[in-house]
Amino acid sequence: MTFISLVRHGQTDWNLTKRIQGSSDIPLNDTGRAQAETTGRALSGGRFDAIYASPLSRALETARIIAGHVGLGDPHRLPEVAERNYGEAEGLTGEQILARWPDGEPVPGRETRDEVVARALPALRELGERHPGENIIVVSHGGVISSLVRHVTDHALPGPGELIPNGSVHRFSYDAGALTLDRFNLGPEDRDLFTASVM
Repeated sequence: MTFISLVRHGQTDWNLTKRIQGSSDIPLNDTGRAQAETTGRALSGGRFDAIYASPLSRALETARIIAGHVGLGDPHRLPEVAERNYGEAEGLTGEQILARWPDGEPVPGRETRDEVVARALPALRELGERHPGENIIVVSHGGVISSLVRHVTDHALPGPGELIPNGSVHRFSYDAGALTLDRFNLGPEDRDLFTASVM
């Protein structure tokens, strides 16, 4: 069995102002770097064999900070786990999106959740095949992680109003071609759970 810990990148200024980032390459802010440090310290008690990241700078920098805490080198880039493309909604707040496309109107250019799963899930399965019996970290984005969690739990998670916090960890297990959710929404206070079963 392979464990794949999906980590959401640290905070950016657009996160702070609740603007949709999507494929826009917005860097971490100082709070985001501190969150990455905190997550890295929480993960440092475990044994990790490899680290991958979305090529967007906010994920890549988060991964580099975490790698320093867990004793790994520069992260491998994994384009398939880059954030969901939100098309013309990128840079807008939720209120602005609802005003421009009311009543569930489709946003031009926005990737569907099914399209996100169609590119990200096979990439994670491939990592499971590439790292049998190992424990790996993948730094990604809220839209990707929530889409994968919804898919593998048949929409049981996230619950109503439940968010994917910056710096949170979501551990999946891969075995015999199947990816399942093992731990959801781990934060620094769950330090002991980060490394349970993977020491």
